[in-house]
Amino acid sequence: MLTFYFNGSPNPTKVALFLEEAGLPYDAKPIDTRRGDQFKPEFLAINPNGKVPAIVDGDVVVFDSNAILLYLAEKTGKFLPPETPANRGALLSWLMFVATGVGPFSGQAVHFKHFAPEKLPYAHERYQYEAMRHFSVLDQHLAKHRYMVGDTYTIVDMDIWGWARMIPFILGDDAWARLPNLKRLFDEIDARPAAAAAKGLKDRHAFKAEMDEEARKIMFRHLAH
Repeated sequence: MLTFYFNGSPNPTKVALFLEEAGLPYDAKPIDTRRGDQFKPEFLAINPNGKVPAIVDGDVVVFDSNAILLYLAEKTGKFLPPETPANRGALLSWLMFVATGVGPFSGQAVHFKHFAPEKLPYAHERYQYEAMRHFSVLDQHLAKHRYMVGDTYTIVDMDIWGWARMIPFILGDDAWARLPNLKRLFDEIDARPAAAAAKGLKDRHAFKAEMDEEARKIMFRHLAH
């Protein structure tokens, strides 16, 4: 049985979606980032970057959510598109698009919108613009395709769902109106039983909810210096 280190943020939740969709047994280990669990030596031995999620599968350790999705899909043979060079290229391209674009820009958009200790209009506007631009690229692609890689529900769609479910928090309540095709994909995935199970995983554990001064110093370590 693999061990899954998680919390309720977008990247662990999309891995939880795969585990639930694939029916893989797993031992869920909560990492409470507002209490500093990610910096404990036992977790840093698994992921030196101190980020969630991570998995341990026998003697295999995988961290980074996109790497985990690809590892699990290739191990199980599930949620991959038909095996052609074109599909492989699309799969890798869109996975990396989320890994290097959607995730980082959305994360920074959230930080400057909700958590920065001072309001910085330039930073806020830049990351809001870039987050919306990345989601708009997905929306334009989905205007012509049912799923991100042709007509097959794959790990790319799971990858996107993890972040798309946070769009109102990232961009505001009116953002979905500008992303109708992405909303269509999100609604389809979000209605799946596995999505409900993945979202509910965090409720089994008492994660710290308050973003108090102690949590800020733990999560945003530059503030402590």
